[in-house]
Amino acid sequence: MATPQVSRDGNAQRSRPLIDIQNLSKTYVTASSGNVHALNKVDLTIAEGEFVCVVGPSGCGKSTLLRMLAGLDTYDAGKLSLDDQAVTGPSGKVGGVFQAANLLPWLSVRENVRLPLRVGGRHDAADQRIDGLLEMTGLGELGARYPYELSGGMQQRAGICRALARDPQILLMDEPFGALDALTRERMNIELQRIWQTHRKTIMLITHSISEAIFPSYAKLASEIRGLLNAQEGASND
Repeated sequence: MATPQVSRDGNAQRSRPLIDIQNLSKTYVTASSGNVHALNKVDLTIAEGEFVCVVGPSGCGKSTLLRMLAGLDTYDAGKLSLDDQAVTGPSGKVGGVFQAANLLPWLSVRENVRLPLRVGGRHDAADQRIDGLLEMTGLGELGARYPYELSGGMQQRAGICRALARDPQILLMDEPFGALDALTRERMNIELQRIWQTHRKTIMLITHSISEAIFPSYAKLASEIRGLLNAQEGASND
């Protein structure tokens, strides 16, 4: 079984651990092929505000790990905690984005984004928050449209808005751009970086693509270089 590889981006000085994984193991029992060892003694610590990419071939346990973090699957051995609390099921601290946007076709974009708030019984300043998320992702004028009226990239942006609606601490993303064409995928990666730099959520991104995994580091470096150049220009003008 191949081992998932981790690429990080975050502050130079790491913040407090938000996700703590120790000796985590998972085995599936199948009728046809016996035991399938999805994860074997995985250790991983992710600090608050980090952007972490997990890259590896199909079948190495990437999605299994993400599902466990989301509280959608159990583990056989080890320790898994979010914000010092053991993961025993889905949590309001976690938002998820998957390969398919899975928007409800009978609801408008706005109502799809509102759905987690309705399910969670939260109505405090919901309209203002939804408006802000739609504007942030370039969907501000498309809230009344239905999913079938949107492109694939627009649907994924709506899915990200929905995941952020409850203001989760952690955003888990399982190959969210895998079904998109190359150009749209690149634009969505840039959009994701902008969201991360704006909100500083802790993000874990599952991907097959090495270039997609290292993209956050290049984007952060470019941002830092622009900042240095602007500072130098400001100093020279003084």
